[in-house]
Amino acid sequence: MSVAIILALSLFGLAVAFYYSRSVSRVAIDMGVEDAETRGKLRKIHAAIAEGAMAFLKQEYKFMAIFMVLFGIVIALLIDDHHTENVNEGIYTAVAFIFGAIISIASGFIGMKIATAGNARTTVSANQSLSSAFNLALHSGAVMGFALVSLASLGMLLIYLGLKYIMPADLPPHILMEVIAGFGLGGSAIALFARVGGGIFTKAADVGADLVGKVEAGIPEDDPRNPAVIADNVGDNVGDVAGMGAELFVS
Repeated sequence: MSVAIILALSLFGLAVAFYYSRSVSRVAIDMGVEDAETRGKLRKIHAAIAEGAMAFLKQEYKFMAIFMVLFGIVIALLIDDHHTENVNEGIYTAVAFIFGAIISIASGFIGMKIATAGNARTTVSANQSLSSAFNLALHSGAVMGFALVSLASLGMLLIYLGLKYIMPADLPPHILMEVIAGFGLGGSAIALFARVGGGIFTKAADVGADLVGKVEAGIPEDDPRNPAVIADNVGDNVGDVAGMGAELFVS
C-alpha cells in the first residue's frame, strides 16, 4: 500500500511539473513586443544564453560521467561487509551511487532548462502586468520544485525495490539500507560538481564582465553589447539554477 501511495504521489508531482512547464512554454518569447528590432534582440539574447548554458552543461557532464564510472569502480572494489561472505555489497552500492548521480544530474538539468525558457518570457510578461510576470516566474520555479521532490521520492522507491529484488533474500535488513546510502552519495557528489563548477564559472564571468565592460569600455553593467554579460547570465543559470537544483535534490 505504501509503495502505491509513494508511486502515485511521485507521478502526480511530475505531472504537475509538466503542466507548469507547458504553461510557461506556451508564452511566446516576443509576446506583446511590436518593434521588430526589439523582438530580434530579445530572441538573439535568449538563444545565446540557452545555447551557452547547454554548452557548459555538456562539458561538465562529460567530466561527471568519467567521475561516476571511476568512483563507482572504487566503491564496487572496496566496500564490502565481511560479515556477509556470500555477497559483495560494493557492487550494489555502486549501482545505487550511479543511479543517485543520474537522478541528481536530471534534477539540475530540468531546473536549467526551465530557467532559460522562463527568463525572456518573464521579461515580456512584465510588459503586460506585474502579476503576469510574477505568475510566470512562479510557475517556472514550481516546475523545478515539483520535479525535484518527485524525482527524489521516485528514485528512492525504485532503487529500494530494485535492490530488494536482486539482492539475496536472506540478507539482514540493515545491509539493504547501507547499500541504499550509495544513492545519496551519488547525488551529493554530483551536487558538489554542479554547485562548485557552476559557481566558479559564474563568478569568473561576473568579474570579467565588470572589468572589461564598466572599467575598460565604459559600458553599463548588464549591457548585452558586452559578450561577457551573456557568459554571466549563462553562469547564473548553470550555477544558481542547475547547481542549486542538484543541491536541493540531495537535501
